[in-house]
Amino acid sequence: MTDAPRPLTLLLTAGEASGDRLGAELMQALKAALPDRSLRFIGVGGAQMAGEGLKSLFNLSQLSVLGLFEGLKAWPRIVARAKDVAALAAREKPDAAILIDSWGFSLRVATRIRKASPGTRLLKYVGPQIWASRPGRARVLAAAVDRLLSTQSMDAPFYTPLGLSVSFVGNPVVARDVAQLDPARARAALGLRADQPLLLILPGSRKAEIEKLAEVFGEVAGLVKPRHPGLAVVVIVAPTIDRLLVEKLQKWPVEAIVFRGDETQKFDLMAAATVALAASGTVTTELGLAGAPVVVAYRVGALTALIAKRIVTTKWATLMNIALGREVVPEFIQEACTARALAEAIDQRLRDPALRARQVAEQTLALQQMGRGAGDPSARAAQAVIADLREAGKL
Repeated sequence: MTDAPRPLTLLLTAGEASGDRLGAELMQALKAALPDRSLRFIGVGGAQMAGEGLKSLFNLSQLSVLGLFEGLKAWPRIVARAKDVAALAAREKPDAAILIDSWGFSLRVATRIRKASPGTRLLKYVGPQIWASRPGRARVLAAAVDRLLSTQSMDAPFYTPLGLSVSFVGNPVVARDVAQLDPARARAALGLRADQPLLLILPGSRKAEIEKLAEVFGEVAGLVKPRHPGLAVVVIVAPTIDRLLVEKLQKWPVEAIVFRGDETQKFDLMAAATVALAASGTVTTELGLAGAPVVVAYRVGALTALIAKRIVTTKWATLMNIALGREVVPEFIQEACTARALAEAIDQRLRDPALRARQVAEQTLALQQMGRGAGDPSARAAQAVIADLREAGKL
């Protein structure tokens, strides 16, 4: 009688809500791809990864920082948490560590795991956008990990000359199936009429984003709603910043409906939106997929903004704009992020169905350029992980 094989132990880390979703989908795909193998997941994640069997070392809200200056203030905490993850790797000797997004934290974890558990394969899932800023990070990442699971087709030319193995898996956000979205269901759940105009507000999932954007978004709602008396204002609240955002909403000049729901309900609501106002980030692509015309805003600290002006090489922040090389999604970044400017852009779209339709068509074209319809990236990421482990003799 032979002993059962040791469970395949995978350490995963996610630093924010979007990474938690990527991690959970990858865990699902790994289980499906290895049905006869016992899998054990350890590391750091949120509620979605917990639902797939990961018990997180700590709450990922401890890693939610925004901007260079804010990151410097959080440095001691980030370093301490990275040491905690490396200590876990030293104890458990995982077969692979899959570090999801969160560039600063992932890099610190990778360098520490390399020392603490040298037999662990190091894979980075989602690379930094070096084609947008700081291309020197390619050399840093190539020295830190064994493989990149890339979500952008433009990544590989930066890394392969440096000897880093790159597996292009595609963008999980773009690959989401939205055929079954039901905007009527979302409206009914909130008690809204089918023809009632709906302004959907998504102020972010990080503490610093809420601090920078919640007040101005409230001012926008206060300017727009009197122009559209029947307008419903709905705010999506991420679990990572629930309490803070609710406190901010209490000071808004208009009453907003607070939405807390699962992914299916969230996408239904996005599809129901007449117009969406969102913090720059992954959510803008999600809104594009759901067919909502988006207005994007963002603010960071003054020092972060000054440094960013020196290192950012793209004209736009929104991937849909970058994909098409023109501004199809209006962006209001830093000094341009004023309540009056945002309210005007939203008001135009609420009044003009043709403008909304043109923007949605352009957003759809951009999503096609970004790889929409190319298959399931999570399944391809799982296959890349498995292939890497087999090459290393761990499977």
